[in-house]
Amino acid sequence: MIDISKIPIVQFVEVNSTRLISTAYINEPALSPLVDDLNELTFLEELEGLSSSRVGKPEFIPSNVQADELLSQRHGYGWTYVNAAFCYTRSTGNRFNGPDRGAWYAAWGETRVETAKREVSWHLTQELHATGIYQNITSYRELNASFATQFHDLEQADLVDIGESDPTVGHKAGQALAAQLFANDSNGVLYPSVRNQGGHCLAAFRPHLIQNIRQGDTWLFQWNGNPVPEIERIVG
Repeated sequence: MIDISKIPIVQFVEVNSTRLISTAYINEPALSPLVDDLNELTFLEELEGLSSSRVGKPEFIPSNVQADELLSQRHGYGWTYVNAAFCYTRSTGNRFNGPDRGAWYAAWGETRVETAKREVSWHLTQELHATGIYQNITSYRELNASFATQFHDLEQADLVDIGESDPTVGHKAGQALAAQLFANDSNGVLYPSVRNQGGHCLAAFRPHLIQNIRQGDTWLFQWNGNPVPEIERIVG
């Protein structure tokens, strides 16, 4: 077990952090073609929400997420994206969260966009590895958010296993540390990007920390038989 008292806690103030999400979740609502006006769309969205963890229905959220900590419409634009980050998890978890609770991952600093692109392309390429077919086109939109809080700074801590590129090593160590930190009221961690040397990432453990969400540029990731995708910004 790691002695978390030796991990520095820093005041983190950042206007722009970047997270990339598929435009499939951010473009025109899928229900729009079924309605004639906003009132009908609102009704169908409420109906759909009866089985959606994005809107905080207790019976549809992970075991380690409390319904009253999730965001609601009063928190402003992007609240459903935040909830989704905590409620829709991988069966194996990610670097700093297990399957019972998600986290908000983002890149920050001068290379934040490049770091976010490298992180996303690595993970999607791993999925293509499983099929052995490197043919895919996916577009991602930047979600930029602000933070003003305290985080544990892993960049100033000597935690070798957590920075391992192999998920079977790095994720196991990261999840164990995150569980310790979360149990001791940590807000999250700052850590060096594993996929972009010199890049900086964060994992926020609590939904209310993510502030002032705005959309940014759209990027097209295209695999044409090669495990390294071509990435271009979509203009317009």
